Amino acid sequence: MDQHQHTRVRFAPSPTGHMHLGSARTALYDYIIARQNKGQFIIRIEDTDRKRYVEGAEQELLDGLTWLGLDWDEGPDKGGAFGPYRQSERKEIYLQYARQMVENGKAFYCFCTPQDLEKKRQAQLADKKNPRYDGTCRSINLAEADRRIALGEKHVIRFKSPLEGTTTVNDLLRGEITVNNDTIDDHILVKSDGWALYHLAAMVDDHEMKVTHVIRGSEWLPTFPLHALINRAMGWSEPVWIHLSVFLKPSGKGKMSKREAADLMKDGYSIFVKDLLDLGYLPEAVINWIALMGWSLDGKTEFFTLSDLINKFDLSGLNPSPAAINFTKLDYFNGLHIRELAPEELAKRIKPFFIKAGFQVDDDTLHKISPIIQKRIITLDDAVEMAGFFFKDEIIVSPEDLMVKDWDSKQVAEVLTDSSVVLESLEDFTSTNLESRMREYVESKELTPGQVFGLLRVAITGQKVSPPLFESMEIIGKEKVLERLGNAKMLIGSAQN
Repeated sequence: MDQHQHTRVRFAPSPTGHMHLGSARTALYDYIIARQNKGQFIIRIEDTDRKRYVEGAEQELLDGLTWLGLDWDEGPDKGGAFGPYRQSERKEIYLQYARQMVENGKAFYCFCTPQDLEKKRQAQLADKKNPRYDGTCRSINLAEADRRIALGEKHVIRFKSPLEGTTTVNDLLRGEITVNNDTIDDHILVKSDGWALYHLAAMVDDHEMKVTHVIRGSEWLPTFPLHALINRAMGWSEPVWIHLSVFLKPSGKGKMSKREAADLMKDGYSIFVKDLLDLGYLPEAVINWIALMGWSLDGKTEFFTLSDLINKFDLSGLNPSPAAINFTKLDYFNGLHIRELAPEELAKRIKPFFIKAGFQVDDDTLHKISPIIQKRIITLDDAVEMAGFFFKDEIIVSPEDLMVKDWDSKQVAEVLTDSSVVLESLEDFTSTNLESRMREYVESKELTPGQVFGLLRVAITGQKVSPPLFESMEIIGKEKVLERLGNAKMLIGSAQN
């Protein structure tokens, strides 16, 4: 069997809040590697931190992946041969492995109270030492520890880190990393409430679920040697470790904070996947954008679909340097991907935005609108601002809006009247016919197209900027166009009196 058949990757988010771009990028790279190698993409929910658990967050994560088009093979909703896929349902599995590690001399029961530990920590700080566990319980033998546990004494399980020598780990992006073992603490693996911490739970799960590649954020680099040591203590083969670059805020200075995320929303941007959907971004554009945050094909190719990425992505193109979040680039990609859509697909995608804005929309009109706005919008919700006038019964404009530079209100009224006469006479109310007749009129009166068409645009659409005027008029229809011109003329007339 092909070695690639065995590729198994996992996306293992914590349901502690909204799914953000960093998580989406990790999931994307996981997905691509699985699909390239005909392997499995696994979703595992790391929900053992019950204090930070957020109701509904797991579903939001799954919905976000679905929106992005990243379908998974195994997970809490689909099951699979290696379940359960929520860590909260795997408590007993972790306790069995933790006990095995204690029995093998690779971990130990620790009975130090939080108060004792805090006192020792303060003393170490006073001596200008890095605070770490001082080894008090390392030498308690198993029979003694079991006796104390049977008497109900509170305890945790700690990893027995090697006290001497060095540990070398290998990260695909950064190469070999060597640390002195005396800098690795005897980390807690299982808390006093019986819940395993990430250090143990994730390693057990990766082993049990036969994960071949671990892609995660660079915030895990400091505990990377510990995780490798846990694998080695259990005699397990290690996965390929890949710690991705960090995301910096748009200024490039520092990591994004919650306050800055709130400020971004005021400008119509967000680092949360759910918001990007609401703001009118295409999943195709978000995928294209995040793929290039920390990865490059050749330094110049920028436009990618998901299938392009599956064909062209290579782990060797990853870059460990921090990547600034550039929303201008997201707008750019969104525009490109909007223009790639079939017009009927664009109509389908803009429809919810019109409905949300309170418009009664029909598919027939939407299908006519989408080709004429396709090159002019950056986000899907731009369609509402640009094309809402198609669905309005009447257009509200002020006399000032209708005034044309260097014209008085009499001239404006006259052009509106003339235009109505020209348009009324047209049997064939198509954009080509409309344009040629109106241009003839402009020339016969020795006016400029800018003046006349600008006036008609405001009178008919209520906007100074709109999709192409004559295509818009054809879609609106003769009756409504004439009605709007009549209303504009009445408005100018009332302003004259």
